[in-house]
Amino acid sequence: MADQFAVGDHVRWNSEAGYVEGTIIKKHTEDVAYKGHMHRCSERDPQYEIKSDKTDHIAMHKGGALAKTQR
Repeated sequence: MADQFAVGDHVRWNSEAGYVEGTIIKKHTEDVAYKGHMHRCSERDPQYEIKSDKTDHIAMHKGGALAKTQR
């Protein structure tokens, strides 16, 4: 089972441009179409929508790609 996070948690992940930090704004526990792709989600393996601190860009990642940080 992947790491579990909650809405409001501040997290960090690695992107093509380097590390990015942001805040989780939504937790998905059912499959969801997002930006033209189907993301497979479940209660045991959710995906998270995260809003970047710097750009306000919204990204979606599994818990294994995220690390909780302090603001």
